[in-house]
Amino acid sequence: MFDRLISYLDSVKARDPAPRSRWEVLLYPGVWALGLHRVAHWLFEADMYFLARAVNHFSRFLTAIDIHPGAKIGKNFFIDHGFTVIGETAEIGNNVTIYQCVTLGGTNPTNGVAGKRHPTLEDDVIIGSGAQIIGPITVGKRARVGANAVVTDEVPEGATMIGLKARSTLVPAETWLKEFIPYGTPCDEPCEPDTRRIDELEARLAVMQAELEKLRTGTPLPEPEPAPVGRKKTGS
Repeated sequence: MFDRLISYLDSVKARDPAPRSRWEVLLYPGVWALGLHRVAHWLFEADMYFLARAVNHFSRFLTAIDIHPGAKIGKNFFIDHGFTVIGETAEIGNNVTIYQCVTLGGTNPTNGVAGKRHPTLEDDVIIGSGAQIIGPITVGKRARVGANAVVTDEVPEGATMIGLKARSTLVPAETWLKEFIPYGTPCDEPCEPDTRRIDELEARLAVMQAELEKLRTGTPLPEPEPAPVGRKKTGS
C-alpha cells in the first residue's frame, strides 16, 4: 500500500512542476478528494449509501471537489486544483488528468430510470480547465479536451477537442505521441484553418500582385466601369 501511495505521488509530481517534494503533493486537494472517494466508493459498493454520501459531503466541504461515490476511477487520477464535479456513472481510466472547474455531467433521462448518464474517460486523457463533458459518451485514449470546451459527442482516440461545441482538430503525430500536454491544449494550437477565409485572402493578394506588376511595367490599368444610368452624382 505504501509503495502504491509513493507511485501515485510520483505520478502527480511528474505532471506538475510546482511541488518540490512528495509532502507538498500530499496537501493537494485533488489527492485528498481521491483518497476520500476511495472510502466513499467502497461504502457505496457495500450498499451503505448514506455513509458514502456523508464521506462525499465531507470531502466536498474540505476540497471543493464533488465526486459521486458511485463514480469508478482508475490508477493515478490527478485533479489539479478544485471546483470539479464528477457524476455517479462516470468512469475514469488510468493516468487521467483533470484541471480546475471541470464537469463530467450527466443527461437527464426522460423516463426517470437511472442508467449510464455520465462520460467515460479512457487512459491518459487530459481535460483542460472549465471543460464540460456531458452525457454517456466516451473520450478515447490519449485524447485532450481544451479549456472551456463543451463536449457532447464521442471523442476519437488521440483527438484534441476545442471550442463551443467542441470540434476535433488535426493533431500531428509528434504531438499525439507526447507523454503529457498541460491543460490538454498544445501550445502551437494545431487547429483547423478557416480555408474559406484563406482562399479569399489569396485571391485578393493575386489581384494586388497583378496590379503592381502592371504599374511596374507601365501597362495601363483598365478603366473603371461607368456608373449605372440614372444614378445621382454625389460629391461637391
